[in-house]
Amino acid sequence: MENFIVSARKYRPTTFDTVVGQSSITTTLKNSIATNHLGQAYLFCGPRGVGKTTCARIFAKTINCQNLNSEIEACDECESCKSFNESASFSIHELDAASNNSVEDIRSLIEQVRIPPQIGNYSIYIIDEVHMLSASAFNAFLKTLEEPPKHAIFILATTEKHKILPTILSRCQIFDFQRIKVEDAVKHLVSVAEKEDIEYEKEALNVIALKSDGGMRDALSIFDQIVSFSGKTITYEKTIENLNFLDYEYFFKLTDFFLKEDYASSLLLFDKILDKGFDSHNFLIGLSGHFRDVLVCKDPQTTELLEVGESIRERYLEQSKNCSVDFLYKALDLASKFDINYKISKNKRLHVELALLQFCNILKKKALN
Repeated sequence: MENFIVSARKYRPTTFDTVVGQSSITTTLKNSIATNHLGQAYLFCGPRGVGKTTCARIFAKTINCQNLNSEIEACDECESCKSFNESASFSIHELDAASNNSVEDIRSLIEQVRIPPQIGNYSIYIIDEVHMLSASAFNAFLKTLEEPPKHAIFILATTEKHKILPTILSRCQIFDFQRIKVEDAVKHLVSVAEKEDIEYEKEALNVIALKSDGGMRDALSIFDQIVSFSGKTITYEKTIENLNFLDYEYFFKLTDFFLKEDYASSLLLFDKILDKGFDSHNFLIGLSGHFRDVLVCKDPQTTELLEVGESIRERYLEQSKNCSVDFLYKALDLASKFDINYKISKNKRLHVELALLQFCNILKKKALN
């Protein structure tokens, strides 16, 4: 039986061109290599799973490549590239600061920095989770970071830039990685699904991208989970079932009930949602998000802010025609107030039901005024 390799590892980018959603950063790094304007220290920061360590490895590999192509990508054929691909490079070093965060660990690194590279022109040191270094370790690292040997380049990666000493930050070129956009994540998931011969519904991949909250690694992990659950066909129904994702259809129906002032149907539908095991607070947050999405569809200029699939987008555009801006403003205001007071409420179900009753009453109040 062949060993399974998780998609996050199997499809991890190996060139700048395959990095998802960080084009401005990869372009800058490629240009610095092309013009030989390499800094002595770089800091890659941003949320988890957006490509910080991956870009650090690609950058390190490309810097030492002895035969760069016209696109400033590593050749994968020279001695330096081959040793890196085989995890046997003596010129590129990785340190996990989460488990090597003492002064002694940094002193050992400083001693190692003095040794020139065996292959290539640079010794590159990638320090992951650098914010985990102790204050004493940071201080021990300062002098070397500011005045390293000519052959040494440091690439630091962190999810928590605010925990790093300002004196360290001032010695680095700082690159802020952004969350992966839903559309970029979906494109990558489509390519992975096609390579794995997996049939898919676009809406299902869109739900996976939304659930990953901007992390490509998380999106691929969820993708593997759904494949294990549903087999070689990923459907929207199977995806929302496995992820316990509240279907958009509930929110569309509820909004229609609010517009009709149909409080009975609203309460019955909410009861059905609770029976399916959904959390009432998450329901309230989801309803707020739905009102927001309907509101952005009221103006063609803001419609692009809608991060959903094409068929769901059409539903939002259709429903936005039936909702006045005034109704949506009041609905969002009410949803925000009930969200804030949710935690202090003794009867959570009644709290949300009161919210539903007030949503149904918005148009009636407007008529009385």
